Amino acid sequence: MQFVLPDLRPASAELFMLVMACVILMVDLFVKDRKRTLTYVLTQLTLVGTAFVIFMTSTGEVAYTFSNLFVDDLMGDLLKLLTCLTVLIVLFYSRGYVLDRPQLGRGEYYTLVLFATLGMMVMISANHFLTIYLGLELLSLSLYALVALNRDSVRATEAAMKYFVLGALASGLLLYGMSMIYGATGTLEITAVSDALMQGQANRSILVFGLVFLVAGIAFKLGVVPFHMWIPDVYHGAPTAITLLIASAPKLAAFAIVMRMLVSGLVVLAADWQMMLIVLSVLSMAIGNLAAIAQTNLKRMLAYSAISHMGFMLLGLVTGIVGGDARFALNAYSSAMFYVVTYVLTSAGTFGMILLLARAGFESEELEDFKGLNKRSPWFAAVMMMMMFSMAGVPFFVGFFAKFSVLQAVVAAGYLWLAIAAVLFSLIGAFYYLRVVKLMYFDQPKDLTPVTATVGNKVLMSANGLAVALLGIFPQALMSICAVALLRSL
Repeated sequence: MQFVLPDLRPASAELFMLVMACVILMVDLFVKDRKRTLTYVLTQLTLVGTAFVIFMTSTGEVAYTFSNLFVDDLMGDLLKLLTCLTVLIVLFYSRGYVLDRPQLGRGEYYTLVLFATLGMMVMISANHFLTIYLGLELLSLSLYALVALNRDSVRATEAAMKYFVLGALASGLLLYGMSMIYGATGTLEITAVSDALMQGQANRSILVFGLVFLVAGIAFKLGVVPFHMWIPDVYHGAPTAITLLIASAPKLAAFAIVMRMLVSGLVVLAADWQMMLIVLSVLSMAIGNLAAIAQTNLKRMLAYSAISHMGFMLLGLVTGIVGGDARFALNAYSSAMFYVVTYVLTSAGTFGMILLLARAGFESEELEDFKGLNKRSPWFAAVMMMMMFSMAGVPFFVGFFAKFSVLQAVVAAGYLWLAIAAVLFSLIGAFYYLRVVKLMYFDQPKDLTPVTATVGNKVLMSANGLAVALLGIFPQALMSICAVALLRSL
C-alpha cells in the first residue's frame, strides 16, 4: 500500500501554529524571567505569523485536503484571520493583569492559549464531523485548564469543574448525534452527507433524531438557553483574562461549525433545525436579557448578555431558507456573520476595560467599581460608553447596524412576529447597558485615583472604541466582506 502525501498548503497556517506552540513550550522551560517576556513575544509573533500565512495562502477557491477531512475556503480564511487578531488583542489586554498575578503568568498560559486557538482554527476549516470534534475537544480541554489555572482560587476551580462536567455532557450529545447521522447516511464527511440527503438515500426519522442531539451540542457551545447554565458561573469564576478569551474568539469558531454542519451538511433538513433554533433564539433573548437586569457583578451581567446576543445571532440562521426558498439565504447568513464578528469586537473591548481597571488584589468586576469613571478618566469612560451603546444597539454604533441587518433578514423572510419579539427584548436589554453608563457619568466615584495604563493599552483600547464607532458609521465594507466570503464558500 502506497502512502500519498496530502496537500499541506490548505492547512499550512494550522501546521505553523502547531509547530510554534510546541517550540514555545520547549523554549519556556529555559526562560528564567518571571515576566515571561520572551514567551509572550514569541506567542504574539506566532499569531501574527499565522495570520500572515493565512493571508498568503488564501486563493479564494475551495480546496480540500487530508481525504476531504479539511476544507480551505474564503469564509474559513476570514474567520481564522479574525480569530488570530482577536486572540492577539486578548493577550495584549491581559498582559498587565497576568503580570500582577504570578499564578497566571506562567508559560502554560501562553501555550494553552495557542492550543485553544489551534482548536478554533481546526473547527473553522472542518469538513468532517470527526474533524469538528477534534477541534472542539482541543479548544475545550485548553479552556478547562485555563479556567483552573489559578489553583489557589476556589471560585476558579469550581467554575472549571462545572465547565468540564457540562462540556463533557455536551460533547457526548454531539457525538451521539454524529453517530445517528452516520447511521442514516453511511458517512461523516459533511459534503457527502449533503449529497446523500439530496438524493434521498437517508432514513429521515433517524436523521431528525440525530439532528436534535447535534443542535443540543451546538447550543451548548454557543451558550444559548436551555444549555446556558455554565456561562454565568464560568464567566464569573474564571480569571478575567480567561473570561475575555472565552467571551470572544470561540464565538467565531462556534458560528463556523453551525454553518458547516447545519447549512453545508444538513440544509435539506433546514425546516427541522430552523424550528429548533427559533425556540432557542427566543428563549435566549428572553432569559438572557431578563436575568442580566438582576446582576450586580459586571462579568455575570455580560455573561447573560452573551446568551441574549447569541440568541439574536441565531435569528440570521433561521431565516436563510423559508419553505424551500433560498433567495434570502446569503443576506441572512451574512447578517449573522456580521453580527458575531461585531459582537466579538465589542466584547473584547468591554472585558479589556475591566482588565484595564483591575490591579493586584482588585478585580474591578462589580458594577459599583465603575462609579464615577468619568471623573477618573474621561476618555476611558467614553470608550466604555461606546461599548455599552454598541451592545445596546444605540445608533450609530456598530451594534445597531448588526441588529438592524439581522432584523432586516428576519422581516424579509416573513417572520414579522420574530422581529417584534427581538426588538422588545433588545429594549429590555438596553436598561442594564445604560445603567453602566449612568454609573460612570452620574454617580460619585468610590476612589478618585486616576486610571493609569501603558501607552500600548491606551492606543489599543482607543482603537477598539473607535472601530466600534467607525464601523457603525461605515458598516458596508465589513458587511460586503462577510457576504463575499460566504458566497465564495457555500
